[in-house]
Order: sequence, then structure tokens, then C-alpha cells
Amino acid sequence: MRCNENKTDFIKWLIIDIISLERQKKMSIKAFFVDFYGTIVHEDGEVIKKITDIICKSGRVEDPSEVDTFWWKDFQTMFMNSFGESFETQRVLEERSLVHTLERFGSDAKELSNMMFAHWVKPPIFEDSKEFFEKSPLPVYVVSNIDTSDVLQAIAYHDLHPAGVFTSEDAKSYKPGKGLFELALSSSGLSPDEVIHIGDSVSSDVHGAAKVGIRALWLNRFGKSIPEGVESITRLSEAFDRIG
Repeated sequence: MRCNENKTDFIKWLIIDIISLERQKKMSIKAFFVDFYGTIVHEDGEVIKKITDIICKSGRVEDPSEVDTFWWKDFQTMFMNSFGESFETQRVLEERSLVHTLERFGSDAKELSNMMFAHWVKPPIFEDSKEFFEKSPLPVYVVSNIDTSDVLQAIAYHDLHPAGVFTSEDAKSYKPGKGLFELALSSSGLSPDEVIHIGDSVSSDVHGAAKVGIRALWLNRFGKSIPEGVESITRLSEAFDRIG
């Protein structure tokens, strides 16, 4: 009987210790890192669709999906090999991949890159984003795969006030690589266990943050299937409940 009581007491105190550790973990969070395009503002998907339509009408295209596939693979190949001394800005990569796509499908459409660039500096914002910045109990840092000038213009356009902005251009590294997260940590003076990163990409944001030990929340706005082991939210404000 006494043995069972001791066992019960041990389990009870073990549970209390676990709860206490979880509370301490939550209380230690000092800042949010947030992705920008696709998280705070809309991605350029609609613009890319318009560009694809123009290429289809002016070039040799049987199936529009061929354009999307070629363009995406060409960009991704250059993107994944762009880091350190070989780093190139997103504008350079997008422009070159578009040129390759135009050549591949025999289109003579010009200046299509400017349609994307115009979106990057004046993107439509998600309806809950401003409230997130205004009501966040913690400092919010933008951590984005984008050129510095473009995201700064977009932030100013929407009158947002992050505590700091860190870009792939600054880090000479794109997410999901560790470089951008490491730059954000060192520049902000924060450690991985003091930050929660929020982003709309499982690969770039969730897996990228995990590489440096940062807890990540996947912003799943559109009700997609949640991968095993991924912590998700559907609105930015839900992140407030994850810090204690």
C-alpha cells in the first residue's frame, strides 16, 4: 500500500515538474520572428499567373502548366545554389529565370519582371497583419527571403513597425538555410529558445527554424493538411496564446 502511495506521489510531482518546465519555457519567449511574403502580405502568385498567361499567348505553349513547371524548377535550382560567395539577390534570380523561361517557350514579351517587382514593394496585406504588429506583447522581427530594399518599401507602404528586419540579402543566404536565422539571432541578441518563428512555409520556415533550434508555428491560413509534428495556427493572433 505504502509503495503504491509513494508511486502515486512520484507521478504527481513528476507531472508538476513537467508543467512547471513548460511554463518556464513559455515565459522565456522574448520575441517573434515572422516571415513576410505569404505570412504578413500576399505572395506573388496572382502576378505570376498573369505573367504565365502572357507568355502562353505570345509564345509556343501547348499546356500552361509547362511554363509554371519550367519557371519554378529553373528558379529553384539557382535559388538553392545561391549562398555565401555565390549569393545572388532575389531580383537577379527572378529576372534570369524569367529570361530562361521566355527563351524556352519562344515568347517575346518584355519587362514582365517589373510586374513582380511592383508587387514586392506594394503587396496586398492580410487583414489580420496590422493588428498582429499593433497588439503583439513581444517585439516582432521580420525574417524574409527577399531583397532588403523591396521589403523595406513594402513595410513602409503598410506603415508597419517591426523591431528589426533581416533579409536573405543581408545574410547572403536563403531559408531554409541556417544563415538568415543565425543573422537574426545574433543581431537581435536573442537565443533560439527565446524566439518563436511564424511562417507560411513548412520547408522554409518550420524546417529552416528547426535547424537552429527555434520553435516554429506554421501559419496555415487555408486549412491544408498539417504534417505530423508541425505546430500550426490559422491566424497570426493565435501565436499570442502560445507564449504563456
